[in-house]
Amino acid sequence: MKISGIKYLTNQGIENIWKNKMMAFATFCVLLISLLLVGCAALFYINMNSMILGLGNQNEIAVYVFPETSQERVDEINQQLINLDNVGTVNYVPKEEAYNRMQNQVSQGKEIFEYIDDYQFMPDGFSVTVVDNDQIRATVDAISRIENIQSASSSPQVAEFLRELRRVVTLIAGAVIIALAAVSMIMISNTTKASVFARREEIQIMKYVGATNTFIRTPFFIEGLVTGFFSGAGAFFITWAVYSSVYDILMRQGMLINAFGAGSIIPFADIRITVAFAYLLIGALVGSFGSVVSTRRHLDV
Repeated sequence: MKISGIKYLTNQGIENIWKNKMMAFATFCVLLISLLLVGCAALFYINMNSMILGLGNQNEIAVYVFPETSQERVDEINQQLINLDNVGTVNYVPKEEAYNRMQNQVSQGKEIFEYIDDYQFMPDGFSVTVVDNDQIRATVDAISRIENIQSASSSPQVAEFLRELRRVVTLIAGAVIIALAAVSMIMISNTTKASVFARREEIQIMKYVGATNTFIRTPFFIEGLVTGFFSGAGAFFITWAVYSSVYDILMRQGMLINAFGAGSIIPFADIRITVAFAYLLIGALVGSFGSVVSTRRHLDV
């Protein structure tokens, strides 16, 4: 097909949007709502998974060295811990700090330690976080094998609970996203079919006068492409506004952030390019191919 022919069919597709603005608007709204439903469900799952991982990062490994260990050896152990696989951060806890923590954490600690002003009996220690909470047991074992380590302990129950929680959230979110996607496709299919059905006589006339299937389908393809693109753009800006508002509200809740890992919610600025690309691409593809497929039954005359 010549460039002039492509330009003509493209113009026809764009003009059809204005000529059939009510059906185009209906298609736009259905695509917009469908994209929002699936997109918001996907973003909710991504952030729930991120929050669970954030809670897992709070599950620290408490590491203690033998009290008689020299400071030089403690510094070496610090470096060995940093070099271990699956270790995220390593915070050194000197015996003075450990002594003060014990005073504050133990019930009636100040009375118990009132006559003990020598903290030399306390061991130096480390607070270690992991990258993958599922591998925390293996990391504890690796730390325990380091020379001069007195003990290394964590809470395996927390790791197991978070692993099970992630599995349940993944299953539920996956089922919801698939269900919403299926419902959205049905809605989009019915809407595009109704749009094409309203112009079935126009299609049949073009077919009778000798127009090829490609010539007939191309304007519908362009019409669906443009409508889907703008639906994706609308879904993106709505998601951006709502997501940013919810994010700002949650970030102001300090207690919620600490207790439920809300601080691990992903800022929209970090994902906006991916979200925009997904909305625009899916909207354009669904709109264009949905329109083309819907013309098939009216081409057989």
